[in-house]
Amino acid sequence: MVLAAGEGTRLRPLTERLPKALCPVGNVTLLDRALARLAGLGLAGPDRVAVNACYLAGQVVAHVGDRAHLSVEPGDPLGTAGGVANLRDWIAGRPVLVGNADAYLADPAAAPGPDIAALLAGWDGHEVRLLGQPAADPSAPGTFDGHAFTGFSLLPWRLVQDLPPGFGDLVRAVWRPAEADGALTVVPFPGTFYDTGTPADYLAANLHAAGGNLVDPAATVTGRSRDSVVGAGATVRGEVVRSVVWPGASVAADERLYEVIRAGDDLTVPAARSSARI
Repeated sequence: MVLAAGEGTRLRPLTERLPKALCPVGNVTLLDRALARLAGLGLAGPDRVAVNACYLAGQVVAHVGDRAHLSVEPGDPLGTAGGVANLRDWIAGRPVLVGNADAYLADPAAAPGPDIAALLAGWDGHEVRLLGQPAADPSAPGTFDGHAFTGFSLLPWRLVQDLPPGFGDLVRAVWRPAEADGALTVVPFPGTFYDTGTPADYLAANLHAAGGNLVDPAATVTGRSRDSVVGAGATVRGEVVRSVVWPGASVAADERLYEVIRAGDDLTVPAARSSARI
């Protein structure tokens, strides 16, 4: 199950135009990256993969189409646990691999999926497993066995079937109780991870995915693009440096953008307070 229902409040105003799951990283939407990662494990199609949606749900539904089972949550998002509970009938006795659509993962090797394969390997069907990386502060709140969560967890059916309906999060409903029972294991992820929740991390994920300068063949660049990502249909007449230009966006000839995200013709979001036009 790919969680794609959230509002992405920390990425506003970008997420006033697109749900966070559909924000592009390296000119590929975060949701498509998650679905491709699952497909690398042989998990594809509406019988095996589900996507939940709520905020700007129509965009998510149209984007997914028939590639996955869709669960549209009415009203406000149900949270991570509530989203899983809402799909209980579809899960129907199976264990469930739950991934956050906004998690950007890049494996040490180029092939998609080996990190999640490690999450599944040798699983006893009983314990909860989390993918994680050593935390800068192993004792900080939100860590598990000294690790920070990196976007994917594996849940046995016995815990899924008892999730209460309504809003809830997996941390309180499943992960911490399993940890207290000695039934939670963290599987280390050795690659690169960003949660893309803030403009700074979103930009960092894009720059990592680009590996330099990435310009879609359907973009027009008559100015200069350096260490940036330029999407399909975008037009760059000025200069962009360490920035992201969304598909269809434009940069005027008199503009010099540094460490920002440009959407449309009129929205420029700095990656950090010090970021600005130059």
